[in-house]
Amino acid sequence: MSRVTFEISELMSMKKYPQELFYSGNLELLQRTKVSIVGSRKPTKYSRMMVEKLSSELAKGGVCVVSGGAMGIDATAHLGAKSANTIAVLPCGVDVRYPAVNKNMLIDIEKNGLLLSQFEDGFAAAPWSFVVRNELVVALGDVLVVGEAEIQSGTMRSVEFALAMGKEIFVLPQRLGESCGTNRLLKEKKAEAIYDIEAFAARFWDREVMVEKKEDAFLLFCATNPTYDAALAKFPQRVFEAELSGQIEVVNGTIRLA
Repeated sequence: MSRVTFEISELMSMKKYPQELFYSGNLELLQRTKVSIVGSRKPTKYSRMMVEKLSSELAKGGVCVVSGGAMGIDATAHLGAKSANTIAVLPCGVDVRYPAVNKNMLIDIEKNGLLLSQFEDGFAAAPWSFVVRNELVVALGDVLVVGEAEIQSGTMRSVEFALAMGKEIFVLPQRLGESCGTNRLLKEKKAEAIYDIEAFAARFWDREVMVEKKEDAFLLFCATNPTYDAALAKFPQRVFEAELSGQIEVVNGTIRLA
């Protein structure tokens, strides 16, 4: 565990700037364009699928996805972005793997991304610490995306933080009777629906990151979806490095850009 020793401008929007921040991982992610994604711990299959796609599209353009490390929408957002492109804000100490079901995911984020917390090592999550965590998640993002939420839910508390901070709020379009919280936000014109994930993600893409990717011969090659064996023969060292860092993924023997 280490302490953050510099001011994070995004956090000035919080009701009170955190007295201390602790972290483990890559602090450079704080300098990226960031989008916060929150939502239900028990989302529908549709919400999971759309959030995963959204996170992946954001990460392709160098955007860092911020969420709370919880089950459901949070975990889906982290996994969709891949560990090197995400910040997990925790309601506990950065050394505590909570929830236990997300242990491996949190370990990967610590290695390649960033774990952030307002609590010292060993601190176990308490009901009030989730609220503290939620405010920090919202503050870090340029905007807030709510994947799915019921009216009486902790996620809607995050929405209150976003409204108080003057953040734009976006939601997925949902069926009637599902995700009543986000449907109400649309009805009250407090949020805007995301109808085109690719177009929405492109609004936040970091052009410098995209230029770097275009100039990288290895990534250009991977964009053609070559076989793993072909990539290994042409770029043996880069394949291993890119796979470990989450830049690429191997699906049925074929390489895809993450």
